Amino acid sequence: MNTQITANPKIYIGLDIHKKTWTVSIQTDIFFHKTYSMPSKSSDLFDYIEKNFPKHEVNLVYEAGCCGFSVARYFLNLGWNVLVVNPADVKTGDKQKYQKTDTLDAKNLSNQLKADTLIGINIPTEAEDQFTSLARHRTQVTKKLRQTKSHIKSLLLFHGIEIPAEYDNSNWANGFIEWLENLKFSTNCGDLALQGKIRMFKFIKSEYLEIANQMRAYCRKEHKTDYYLLKSIPGIGGYLSAVIIAECGDLRRFNTEGQFASFVGIVPGMYNSGGGEKCLGITPRSRSQLRSYLIEAAWIAIRKDAEMQQYYRKHHGKNVKNIIVKVSHKMTRRILSVIKKQTPYQVNVNLVLEKNKKKSA
Repeated sequence: MNTQITANPKIYIGLDIHKKTWTVSIQTDIFFHKTYSMPSKSSDLFDYIEKNFPKHEVNLVYEAGCCGFSVARYFLNLGWNVLVVNPADVKTGDKQKYQKTDTLDAKNLSNQLKADTLIGINIPTEAEDQFTSLARHRTQVTKKLRQTKSHIKSLLLFHGIEIPAEYDNSNWANGFIEWLENLKFSTNCGDLALQGKIRMFKFIKSEYLEIANQMRAYCRKEHKTDYYLLKSIPGIGGYLSAVIIAECGDLRRFNTEGQFASFVGIVPGMYNSGGGEKCLGITPRSRSQLRSYLIEAAWIAIRKDAEMQQYYRKHHGKNVKNIIVKVSHKMTRRILSVIKKQTPYQVNVNLVLEKNKKKSA
């Protein structure tokens, strides 16, 4: 009697990835193969699988981390099924709190992949990944700029030099920079220390401005439609539009507004058990920088958009922080809506007219 294979044999690979070595746990749909360590070289793993498991349907999983998505893209291009998971979403038993090794981690990933209990995260394209890196470099430069400003002010305070009242604020106008450059200490060493910090400030400031311009220019060229759709929303300017595209990639992959709000992190944490419900505040799972920008944009939106202002006033008297998070959540719905519908946002004209009538009355 001749037998025929009706389904391709499957192989499940759990990877625990580190800079120099990978721990690989391999099993098929009918037996466990082995767990071993190897150099962190994608081609070596491919050669091993091709040699030992030809004509198998390959499924691979690893946790997102410092090595990014380049490994995933390499194996996806080979036709493998690849899953990248958030480490926080991988189920672990109590035993693994006390006995944690790379071997156990890789085996656990392989087992859960075979059981189909893992939920993967989006794997960006190489272009999307590199644009995200540029946006995050801008965030790092922003932090350096704030740090340099703080260093200059600390130096002045330490030596008892008072900043003129018109310059003593967070907005560093050209006049303040000129005042700093003309400031003289009692010795040459003090002058050298201050001038060095001013040079550093100017360099970081130029980098800060240049990267923002580069991001906007890239979006006008590569994501022109989405860029201008996002800019049509009150409160969202050119730079924030670029950050949204950099952090989220193709927004059309989100099926619902709830999914997008959850991805950004503008949703409440909830604990519901035994009939009791407790709000844990805004969720810590987020694209933290994007969430911060959207909350800042919400303050601008309530000044520019009559509908948002009316929504804000409707909740007047409640905790201000909670209200502004609600406004930013409403903005996430607008963001996804304009992208999905491919239609620029239209301000509610009736509300604007009503607002103008109240002003003129």
